Amino acid sequence: MTTTKGGWDLPISEGELTRLTRDMHQAHQETLPTMRAGALDLTEEIRARQTGAPRDSGRRRFLLGAGGAAVALTLAACSSNSRSSDAATSGRTVSGRYTGDLKVVALATALENQAVGAYQAALDAAKAGKLGTVPPAVATFVTTAMAQHADHAKAWNAVLTGAGKPAVTNVPLSNQPATLAALGQAGTVGDVAKLALQLEDQAAQTYLYATYNVTSPGGIATAATIAPVEAMHAAILNYVLGQYPVPDDFLPADKAASPALLTV
Repeated sequence: MTTTKGGWDLPISEGELTRLTRDMHQAHQETLPTMRAGALDLTEEIRARQTGAPRDSGRRRFLLGAGGAAVALTLAACSSNSRSSDAATSGRTVSGRYTGDLKVVALATALENQAVGAYQAALDAAKAGKLGTVPPAVATFVTTAMAQHADHAKAWNAVLTGAGKPAVTNVPLSNQPATLAALGQAGTVGDVAKLALQLEDQAAQTYLYATYNVTSPGGIATAATIAPVEAMHAAILNYVLGQYPVPDDFLPADKAASPALLTV
């Protein structure tokens, strides 16, 4: 057990945290090909809608049959009773720069950027000595998770630009000021971990929400591929906080972000 600033203790050994981070990295690497293929498929679907050209459903069926659909259905089935009326965007046009499925893509990108920024702020605070002594294993987890969020944001932005829309390079979310304020007030590693857990839970559950609110198979496959990685981030943060993550057959969606959070 490692004691840091404010008397906060790392409840698990650094060796255990290192192993969990290594497993997380491996899982992320294994999902990258499917994630990128799903994002490419989504881009082609959106382009086909815009031009009225026929869509190549063969590759989509292959992608979904290869595992994307199975994961999506497993995730979606878990929260059929958790859907909120203000979250549904399927089949509707909403105001703003991004509409339809692209609204959900823009939301996902913004959430990924928010997580990247939060983890970078944590690293900066640690470097400045604001969090006291930060265990090396914690810093490694933060760096690894941040890179994975950046990979996810890159994949989603490729969909936006492929559809002729601007990339989301900042955090156009109405809850961002509150997030930044909370980060500024964090005085221990535990404080940062609690905030990061909130962001990770929100991201994972938003991907679940996306699996039953986007209309395209490519979008479902991409969201379903990323959701388990985000859930792993959350599970590890629970360990870091001394909260043993109780296994759950189904991921809830009560913390999912609504597209209404977007400010663009």
